[in-house]
Amino acid sequence: MGDAFLKAQWYVAGWGTDLAPGETLARTYLNEPVVLWRSETGAVHALQDRCIHRAMQLSAGDVDGEILRCPYHGLEFNGEGRCTRIPAQDRVPDTARVRHYPLVERQALLWIWMGEPEDADEGLIPDYPIHEDPAFGWRSAHYPVKGNWQLLVDNLMDLSHLPYIHAKTIGGNPDLHFRAKTNSQKLDNAVRVTREMPGSQPPPTYVDAAGFTGLVDRWQEIVFEPVIIRIHTGACEEGTGAYTNGEYGVHGANRFSMCGFHGITPETETTTHYFWSMATNRTEDGMVEEVFAQTARTFQEDQDVLESQQVRMEQFGNAPLIDIASDVGGRHTRQFITRLLKEQEMYRKVSPQRDTEPA
Repeated sequence: MGDAFLKAQWYVAGWGTDLAPGETLARTYLNEPVVLWRSETGAVHALQDRCIHRAMQLSAGDVDGEILRCPYHGLEFNGEGRCTRIPAQDRVPDTARVRHYPLVERQALLWIWMGEPEDADEGLIPDYPIHEDPAFGWRSAHYPVKGNWQLLVDNLMDLSHLPYIHAKTIGGNPDLHFRAKTNSQKLDNAVRVTREMPGSQPPPTYVDAAGFTGLVDRWQEIVFEPVIIRIHTGACEEGTGAYTNGEYGVHGANRFSMCGFHGITPETETTTHYFWSMATNRTEDGMVEEVFAQTARTFQEDQDVLESQQVRMEQFGNAPLIDIASDVGGRHTRQFITRLLKEQEMYRKVSPQRDTEPA
């Protein structure tokens, strides 16, 4: 796995519920220490977590109205990172500022721009309307993963591991998964993988949620765009329209849908923030909580796998790995990421002055 990061992207910084008014939160993204904070009126901000005076962590400071106060000597900073007050003097020099990261709260998520602030286009923030759709119930979580971010991308783009790692929840028959009709598409700014499994025995989670008693037609739709993954999985009773009009399960009888949001934000070269939510259309009788609980168990199983992989990769260095047939979606995604990293490097060579961070 490479140690490079995509910079000019909107990344998930957290959930809106992570910050109450007047609170601060220290996190690292792409090797950069950041303090997230919410003003007392509810506005969210992100600054470099280092006071310009004596390098104290601003995340240890206090929010007072619309400013963040350093706990060491009381310097006060606004949401743009400019120092607005130094208690020991009247004049505040123009150089008294810390780096500001654009931060936007939308659809229950906090989105941070890690590239040049002037390039931050809020229109590029991925849309996820399911978090606002009353037809779905959902819950969310944040897992700190001790593994490279691209290991998580590989894991989510190839779901053929389900019958082995997740046999007791969302798995199923291994042969069925490997025989699944699989299609991987390279789109303009995304990779889309679809897998269809007609005539399947429903896995335990599906039986618990939808009460299936016979065979079902299953689907898996996985879409990667920098740097999130959307996964729509589910099933209908066999032969009732699971694959109609390219909209999986929309017209099926007793349809069961699980819509997963996966925010993949590198922390360092070997650790990753994994922000995820799981939504389901089965909202009756505590089913949202049950689907979330079973999903959480499966993702914890994935986390164990990823962290084991990271240990071996560090021990074996650049020892070669092979691809198998089910890796087509992951391979297309890695090629896409490699292209973006090359384009980023070319851009930096053309505009090297833009790599200079503000004081």
